[in-house]
This record gives sequence, C-alpha cells and structure tokens, in this order.
Amino acid sequence: MGSRIDALAAADPALSVVARIDQGSPSTAVAKGSVDAVIDFSSEAGARVAMEVARASGAALLVGTTGLSKAVEAELKALSASNAVLVAANTSLGVAVTRRLARLAAELLGPHGWSVDVVESHHDRKKDAPSGTALAIARSLEDGGMPVAADRIHAIRAGDTIGEHEIRLAGPAERIHIVHQAVTRDLFAAGALRAARWLAGRPAGWYSIEDSLG
Repeated sequence: MGSRIDALAAADPALSVVARIDQGSPSTAVAKGSVDAVIDFSSEAGARVAMEVARASGAALLVGTTGLSKAVEAELKALSASNAVLVAANTSLGVAVTRRLARLAAELLGPHGWSVDVVESHHDRKKDAPSGTALAIARSLEDGGMPVAADRIHAIRAGDTIGEHEIRLAGPAERIHIVHQAVTRDLFAAGALRAARWLAGRPAGWYSIEDSLG
C-alpha cells in the first residue's frame, strides 16, 4: 500500500511526498507545518510512529491499518483532541458509499421483518477474519437500527481475491443484495489520497471516510 500510495501521489502534480517512513528509517523528525497529512498503512508499531509524526508536525493523520488494539485506538482518540484524525478499515470510495447505503437500507427496512447477513471474501493470506471492512459495514447497519449478530458475518479466505463484501437483506418474498468488489489494490491507495486531501486542514477531531462524502 505504501508503494502504491507513493506512486499515485508522484503521478499527481497537486501532491508532494515530503517523507517516506518505514522500519528502516533512521528518524521520524518532520518540521512543524511542513506536512499537511500523514498516511499510515503498516502495523500497531507503525501507527504509533505515524502518531508521533502527526503530533510533531501538526498534520492530519489518516490510519488505514486494521486490527489495532484498544490501547492504540485510545491513543488515536486522544490525538484527535489536537489533530484531525481519520481511521478507516477501508479507504475505498465505493466502500464508503456501500456503508452509507447499508445504513439507509437498515433505517428503511429494520421495522419490517428483514434479516441481514454480511459476507466477505479475501485472499487466503489475510490473517484477520472477519475483515475490518465487514465489521465496519455491520456497524453501519447497526447505526441504522439493524444489529448484525456475530454469526451472521461470514468470512471466506480463498485464492488471490482482493476483496469482496456483500450485504444480503432478506424480507418477506424479496431479497436485496448490496455488493462491492475490489478489482485492484490501487483503489485503496487512490481512496487514501483522496481522503487525506479532504482531511488536511480540517479542525482537530475524529473523522470517518463517510464524512468525506459530504
């Protein structure tokens, strides 16, 4: 993800990569005001480094790392008191729209005897199951008034599937399926750059990808 974000940013004349930080970087020092946004796709340790950079530079912070512990989530929440912070299980614009549709569907269908399942598929090397995106979709459904039981979130690990998420809504004599399919990982890099551009310059606070939809 880091290399694809780097490549896409380099191809956009409106963007400039100020620093690249990885496990081999000797220093995280970045001057105050020299960075608009920090983007992190790494690990818990990497997220903490990204927080240090954002805190030192005053930049907005977008974290796309999944599987974060409660402790790191609490640290990110604390940082949002002084910086604009956006944590996203998935930076795809299409997934953000899918979550918005999920919440709307739940609001409209919840009282009318509908059930819901979330089905997600990823490559067989993905460690976490269900995916962070599937859990985020479930939260959107719950926000709309349609809670999703843990046993109604189904994870499939097979082959080289980049990412597929489906919401299956079943009601009396009819069905609704909302599906998002990722066909290239570049969509996540492009979504991260889009969200970071939106986040840069925002007041301190806690933001979501859905907020960037307007």
